[in-house]
Amino acid sequence: MVSASVPRLVIAAPSSGSGKTTVATGLMAAFAARGLAVSGHKVGPDYIDPGYHALATGRVGRNLDAYLCGPELVGPLFLHGARGCDIAVVEGVMGLYDGAAGEGELASTAHVAKLLRAPVVLVVDASSQSRSVAALVHGFASWDPEVRVGGVILNKVASDRHEDLLREALEQAGVPVLGVLRRAAQVDTPSRHLGLVPVAERHAAAVEAVAAMAAQVSDGCDLDALTGLARSAGALSGAAWDAAEVVSSPPPPLPFPSSTRSAPSTPPVGSAPRTPGRPERPRPQAPDRPVVAVAGGEAFTFSYAEHTELLTAAGADVVPFDPLRDEELPEGTSGLVIGGGFPEVYAAELSANAPLRKAVAGLAESGAPIAAECAGLLYLCRELDGLPMCGVLDAGARMTERLTLGYRGAVAVGDSVLAAAGTRMRGHEFHRTVVEPGSGAEPAWGIRSPRPRVEGFVQRGVHASYLHTHWASEPGVARRFVERCRTS
Repeated sequence: MVSASVPRLVIAAPSSGSGKTTVATGLMAAFAARGLAVSGHKVGPDYIDPGYHALATGRVGRNLDAYLCGPELVGPLFLHGARGCDIAVVEGVMGLYDGAAGEGELASTAHVAKLLRAPVVLVVDASSQSRSVAALVHGFASWDPEVRVGGVILNKVASDRHEDLLREALEQAGVPVLGVLRRAAQVDTPSRHLGLVPVAERHAAAVEAVAAMAAQVSDGCDLDALTGLARSAGALSGAAWDAAEVVSSPPPPLPFPSSTRSAPSTPPVGSAPRTPGRPERPRPQAPDRPVVAVAGGEAFTFSYAEHTELLTAAGADVVPFDPLRDEELPEGTSGLVIGGGFPEVYAAELSANAPLRKAVAGLAESGAPIAAECAGLLYLCRELDGLPMCGVLDAGARMTERLTLGYRGAVAVGDSVLAAAGTRMRGHEFHRTVVEPGSGAEPAWGIRSPRPRVEGFVQRGVHASYLHTHWASEPGVARRFVERCRTS
């Protein structure tokens, strides 16, 4: 065990919409402009904010999710991401104390702050209040004595007079004001049905937005005081997470949180019957380092950096490709990973790329391993909103008005290229589409909460599901997938 002390701050808020992303991203960029090596992190499963963090820092944005990965991995994953950095900024999720539904503090920003022994900076939307801000901040600062609120950044302040009233109230509350951002200077970050528009879809505009955030934070915040607060974080004991190490000797599976601990290890009632697979077409023996193609570009922006690191550590050569533009899979592809994103936004373009759709269908027909999550699932369907997709799965997909959102405890129903039957993993759903299945596939996961059901598809070498998972919690997934690439 080693002790490490990386200066760090957790940027939190009383609720969503208070300005966390602006402040956190602006701080990262402002610190980087001072010549510091900055590590950006996001609490929870969100894929989009880390893209803005990467623009601000020049480093890969990382997630810290105590539900998906377990509390014990938060520190090691943080140290892995922050290795070699001068300072780290962790953007929280929702309100400071909001965590996984029904699980107390689990996966909340407060929980992660405690695991990281990091001071919290509370971003408060000060519009329509003055002295009341002190009561609000006092409540958040005193709710959990193990959470150290080191200061406040006031957002959407209307005028000098408004600022004076807020500062006077907070001085009486004993909480320092570390920054004030004016209402008129808010940075435009466009959103749509699942949150902010990803960086990959608006790169030039996103670069300008991050620069504007940096300027706003630099002008309105005391960067020296914030740096000093970051240096007051306690030392973390333990080693940084290492993909090569965990792939060679993975930790035991994590138990489920209380509400999902009883999830079945066998198919629940109502699961689809097993369907015998077709004989697999012989394929050439894959090389010692098989090529794993990973979908990217504007349509497939949702991925955790650790997945690529685990695949590489397990012995694969990971090659990115863009399904919107590339008409062929990377040369020598032995396996395919298609993560999340917004295929519904790019359905017409994805459909128009018939050569690639045919190549993906051919790879699936050969029995090669294919792992698809959410957007990847939709891409493998027969159609999406009436437009032809790859046709790997006999299923149709369409957009709806209903949002499906939440953490899930899942059990692998049968053996697949990702997991052996009975493997337990934690995941997250976030989509506004539905898939209407046909025939020819087994379910991927058995899910207990919020209602018992089966989900996803396993068909020969294909594992496709709405469930986003974080492979750091179960490194054997990457090892198993790469081994199947070698032998399929």
